[in-house]
Amino acid sequence: MSTGVDVFDTTVQKTINLLNDISSEFGWPEERRHQSYSALRSVLHVVRDRLVVAEAANFAAQLTILVRGVYYENWKPESVPRKMHREEFLAEIQKQFQYSVEGGPERLVNGVLSALSRHIEPRALENIRKEMPHDIAALFQPAA
Repeated sequence: MSTGVDVFDTTVQKTINLLNDISSEFGWPEERRHQSYSALRSVLHVVRDRLVVAEAANFAAQLTILVRGVYYENWKPESVPRKMHREEFLAEIQKQFQYSVEGGPERLVNGVLSALSRHIEPRALENIRKEMPHDIAALFQPAA
């Protein structure tokens, strides 16, 4: 199905490819793409809320138009950065994700960021990792 607008068709296809990569990271069938979307949304929102406004916006610029809309959904820039330590960060991701994944929220962060890294500029995640406290930055490692 085409929207008839190339930029929209492209962003939809790129988003589907990203969701498929997330599904592959976890061994989920494509029919459960909603779970991949939920994983992406959960990780993006918690990462976004831990960043200062300028870094959050710089990171958003790396995302496709469609994923950028998901990223900014319900964002309150006046409320960031939201200070949290590793356990709070992971608990917030788990709260938003609503599914279970083998390896828990740590594995979820690793898998989503690993898949995302194949769809954005190589330095983008490294720049975000540098902005995080050390205990959270350690989560920004590729999935094993």
